[in-house]
Amino acid sequence: MELEIAKIFISLLVLVNPLGAIPIFISLTPRSSQAERKRIAKTSATAVAVVVGVFALVGESLLRFLGISLGSFQVGGGLLVMLIAIALMNAQPAPTKTTDEEREEAEARTNIAVVPMAIPLLTGPGTISTVIIYASSGQGWLQLLYLVVSGILVAITCYGALVMASPISRLLGQTGINIVNRVMGMLLAAVSVEIVVDGVYRLFPQLTR
Repeated sequence: MELEIAKIFISLLVLVNPLGAIPIFISLTPRSSQAERKRIAKTSATAVAVVVGVFALVGESLLRFLGISLGSFQVGGGLLVMLIAIALMNAQPAPTKTTDEEREEAEARTNIAVVPMAIPLLTGPGTISTVIIYASSGQGWLQLLYLVVSGILVAITCYGALVMASPISRLLGQTGINIVNRVMGMLLAAVSVEIVVDGVYRLFPQLTR
């Protein structure tokens, strides 16, 4: 149980990437007090946990409703995760997260906690796809429990990272954050390969492992 939760937690944590969100969080809250930043961080973290929990519960039903096979979704989702991993290894913003236009719009918002911080900056398409894949390919309610627990742990980590955004940014600097992102990108690339390979075997069961 501990190993399975750890695997899901690490996968989701790398995808959510709270460290990578720190520079954007700071840039969107330049005039906010520490209390206001804590409030924004709490709301964003809560939204992250809710998104993971909701898609863990409805993901499999959504695939059935749309008539999409799990194997096809795994291959597509795995390729999407690989794109995010490549962006992380190149120390670039993930292509599935916020665009420059969305960031400019966010600067004019009075409340950035849910949009764009929680969605799509922290929980973008890659995270949602991975949650649906884990929920659909696991062993029933136990896998859903792992996902929900992992989502809560990731949300707590996000809260801590955002609350401590300024000290972490000063400690690591952009170079330090880039180094961490590259390491996380390598881990995420391995996760994406596993997802794609499992999807291929589901699409072509005649293949032998």
